[in-house]
Amino acid sequence: MSRPSHGGATDERLIRAVHDVLARQGLERLTIRAVATAAGCTTGLVMHRFPNRRALLLHARRTMHENARARVEAIEAAAPDPRTALRDVLRNGLSLDEPTTDASVVWVGFLAASVTDPELTAEHRAHNASWRQRITRLVASAAPDWPAERVRTVAYALVAMVEGAAALATADPDTFTPAEQTGLLDATLAAHGLA
Repeated sequence: MSRPSHGGATDERLIRAVHDVLARQGLERLTIRAVATAAGCTTGLVMHRFPNRRALLLHARRTMHENARARVEAIEAAAPDPRTALRDVLRNGLSLDEPTTDASVVWVGFLAASVTDPELTAEHRAHNASWRQRITRLVASAAPDWPAERVRTVAYALVAMVEGAAALATADPDTFTPAEQTGLLDATLAAHGLA
C-alpha cells in the first residue's frame, strides 16, 4: 500500500512517470529505478512515497481510473443528446491518438499484471464494473424503450468491442488505425440501432 502523500506535485510527477514507463517500456521494465529516471528524481524519493513496485502499480491504476472517470464525465456532460454522449464516451476508449494509445498500452499492462495479483485483479474488476455501469446507463438513455436485458447485452457488447479494438491497436496499429476503430464503433452502434 502507498504511504501518505507528501506533496501533490510530487505525486503527480511520479504517477506520470509510472504511466510513461508503462507506455514506453512495458510492464516488465517498470521498476523503482525506471520511475525515478522518468520522473527526474532519486530512487529514495520514489521509495519514500511508494515502498515497492506493487504500491506504484496500485496507486497508478487508481489514478488512471480517476482521470478516465473525470474525462468521460466531461465528455458526457458536453454531449447534446444521449446517443452522442454514448458514442463520444465510447470513442474516448479507443486508441486514436498518442494520449489514448498510451492509455491503452498502460491499460493492457495493468490487465496483464492483474492476472497473477489478486489485489490488482480486484482493482481491475471494480474499475471495469464502473465502466460497464456507465455504458449501460448511457445505452438505457439512448434507447429508453428497450428492456433491461437488451440494454445490458448491448452495453457489454459495446464495451467488449471498444476494449478489444483499443487493445488490438496497441499491437497492430497499421491494421487497427484510428479510422478503422472509429468505423468499427459506428458500425456496431448502427447494428444495434444506436447510430
